[in-house]
Amino acid sequence: MPSTLAARRPSNPAVAGLWAKQKASAKKRSQLGGPPSIPYLFVGPAILFTAVFVIGPLLQTLWLSFFEWDGVSLGKWVGIANYVAALRNPQLLQAFTHSLIFVITFCALPVFLGMVLAAMLSRQKLRGLAAFRTILFLPQVISMVVVGVAWRWMYADNGTVNQLLQLVGIRTTTAWLGDFTWALPFIAIIGTWVMSGLCMVLFLAGIGKIDGELYDAAKVDGAGPIREFLSVTFPGLRQELSVAVTITIIAALRSFDLVYVTTGGGPGTSTIVPGTEIYRLAFRAGEVGAASTIAVLLTLIIFAVVFAITRLLREEQS
Repeated sequence: MPSTLAARRPSNPAVAGLWAKQKASAKKRSQLGGPPSIPYLFVGPAILFTAVFVIGPLLQTLWLSFFEWDGVSLGKWVGIANYVAALRNPQLLQAFTHSLIFVITFCALPVFLGMVLAAMLSRQKLRGLAAFRTILFLPQVISMVVVGVAWRWMYADNGTVNQLLQLVGIRTTTAWLGDFTWALPFIAIIGTWVMSGLCMVLFLAGIGKIDGELYDAAKVDGAGPIREFLSVTFPGLRQELSVAVTITIIAALRSFDLVYVTTGGGPGTSTIVPGTEIYRLAFRAGEVGAASTIAVLLTLIIFAVVFAITRLLREEQS
């Protein structure tokens, strides 16, 4: 009766030879004592980098959040007083409310537009498709500071936006980023423009992995474009959807550079976000402890949102 090991030996001579070679190599490594530490040497630099430049500053920020400190003199231990003050601060609540609005324009709208564009482009054989993808993805490779400066010029009283409005009969000289009502929505439009190209590229990559036979089967069943999208394309994009939602929500919650370059949080407090509040408190008001508190709260919110999205999509896939 053949042994268990012999029973597992492949019947194909070529595969059996490879199997025997791998077994001999593993036996040789085992005789030499094995190199179990080699994998740690590969991941060691990354772990060290993360510990020094991510975990270390994060723990230091958490520690500073329990102090009243101006950044120069000795700090004073205040416990959770900074957290109590932050939760009672209406201006901070306004900043987080603006971030929630950005979640819609940085995440929901770009994901929707990106999915629609990807579905349309994947069905049509267009000339210059690569150039079209590049143009839509271009905002992702441009510094957000450059993006903010360019759109600030376009939103000026004599900028491109007002010139286009005049072409359709709307005469206005409004400086949109200086208007209490329109400043926040016009920053949100920039966020939609920046994130839509990223979502489209992610979804195009996901559509490319879907088996073409599924589309053929849908056509045989008489499915139209909408039914084909709902039955084949959308279910095949769940992983890309989770990545797109996670990236765009994080971008919305931690937005700082775009708001700082375009409006600086103004006019008044009409466009403040947690990032601008952290900067103002730490580098202008000399309240490093309070700024650290907001940073810790923002980090916890981002972790909670990402964990909830990951858990929800994992349960849906299972």
